Amino acid sequence: MGERANLRMIERFLGVEVRIGSPYLDRLVEDGFLTTEGDWFMLTSKGIEEGGRIFSEEFADLSRPGHGECGPDCWCHSSLDEAEACLAERAPGR
Repeated sequence: MGERANLRMIERFLGVEVRIGSPYLDRLVEDGFLTTEGDWFMLTSKGIEEGGRIFSEEFADLSRPGHGECGPDCWCHSSLDEAEACLAERAPGR
């Protein structure tokens, strides 16, 4: 949605009427996750941190390497030559 959103944008994105969603946004402002500037809502650093944590937890299974895939700490990430060697090593029939 971008760095800031107003009630109408949030309503369209979430499919929740303003009259229903507005109290939740007010609560997020009170709790320090959002800040406002006129009619615009923006995440605070606390909101960004908490949102990142929740996103990471919710999608952890999708962001892990699959069976036979390398992880982020694999030696193959050190250079293109190492990446090609790792790929060849994991090739089917090897």
